[in-house]
Amino acid sequence: MGTTIKDLPLTVKRSVELLGLFLLGALIVLGNTVIMPLLMAFFFSLMLMPIFRLFRKLKIPESIAIFLPILLLIISLALVIWLFTSQVSALLDDFPQIQRTVTRHLDSLSIWISNSFGYSPAEQLKFINEQSKKLFSSLGGMLSGAAGSLSGVIIFIGLLPIYIYLIILYRNLFLKFILMWFNANEHLNVEEGIRQTEKMVKSYLIGLLIQITYIIILLGGALWILGIQNALLIGIIFAFLNLIPYLGALIGNILGVLLTLASSDKISDVLIVLGAITFVQFLDNNILMPRIVGSQVKINALVSIVGIIIGGVMAGLSGMFLAMPIISILKIVFDRSGNYKQWGVLLGDERPAKSPMKV
Repeated sequence: MGTTIKDLPLTVKRSVELLGLFLLGALIVLGNTVIMPLLMAFFFSLMLMPIFRLFRKLKIPESIAIFLPILLLIISLALVIWLFTSQVSALLDDFPQIQRTVTRHLDSLSIWISNSFGYSPAEQLKFINEQSKKLFSSLGGMLSGAAGSLSGVIIFIGLLPIYIYLIILYRNLFLKFILMWFNANEHLNVEEGIRQTEKMVKSYLIGLLIQITYIIILLGGALWILGIQNALLIGIIFAFLNLIPYLGALIGNILGVLLTLASSDKISDVLIVLGAITFVQFLDNNILMPRIVGSQVKINALVSIVGIIIGGVMAGLSGMFLAMPIISILKIVFDRSGNYKQWGVLLGDERPAKSPMKV
C-alpha cells in the first residue's frame, strides 16, 4: 500500500509544509515579473466582475462587456495620475519659494547642530561634500537600476489590461480546472471557498477605492481650509500610502511633514498637518473603513506587518499592496482544509480567552 501524507510523522509533514512555503517564495522572487502582473490582474478581475455581470444582464456581447469595465478602470487610473501630476506641477511652480524656505530650515538646523554637538558649519559642509561624492559615485548604478525598473513598470502596466481581459474571458475554464483537483464530495466546500474569496477581494479592493476618495477629500479639504499649502498633494500622497497597512501611514506622516516644512516656516503648520492626519486616520481606522469593508477575514497585526515586509522584499511595492489579500485568501483556504487548519488559526485574529495549555 502506498504511503499518504497523512501517514507521515508529524515532523516530516511540518518540514514538507515549510519546504513548500520556501519553494513558493523562491518561485515568486525569481519570477515576480511574470507572477505579480498575473496576481494583480486576478484581483482586479474579481473587483470588475460585478460590472461585467451587470453588462451581461443587459444583453451586451461578452467581449464588449469585458472591455467596458477595463476601460472604466483605465479612465479612473488616468484621472488619478492627472490629478497627482497637476499637484506636483503646482509644487514645482513654487520651487524658488520652496528653495528659500528649505535653505532657512537648513541654516537653523546647522546652527542647532553647532550649538548642541560642537560641529562648526565648515565641518558640517565638509561632511556633506564627502557624502555627496559617495552619492554621485553610485549615481550611475542607481540610474541604470531606475531605468530597468521603469521598463518593468511599463511592461507591467501594458500587460495588466490584457491579463484582466483574458482572466474574465476564461473564468469558467479556470473554475473547472480548480474543481478537477478535488473529489466530487468536496466540490461544495471548494465552491463556498471560491465565493468567499471573490466576496472578500471585491470588498477589500472596492473598499480601498472608496478609502482613497474620502481620505483625499477629508484630509486635503481640511488642510486647504486651514490654509496649508500643497494640501491636496499631501492628501493624495497619504491616501495612496495608506493602502499599505501600518507602514504606509508612518511614511505618509513623514512626507506630509516634509512637504509642509518645504513651504512654510511655521511649526504650527506642521502640528496642523499632523493633527489633521491623526484625526482622519482615526476616522478611517475606527469608523469608516470597518463599515465599508466589514470583517470578511480577520488577520492578526503581527502576520500583517511581517507579510507586508516579506511582500515588499520579494516583489517590491506591488508585493506590499497584494500582501493582505493574498494572506486573506490563504486563511480562507487553510480554514477549509482538514490538514492545514492550524495555519489558518496562526493567521487569524481570534485570540483564545485563556491559555490552551493545561497546567
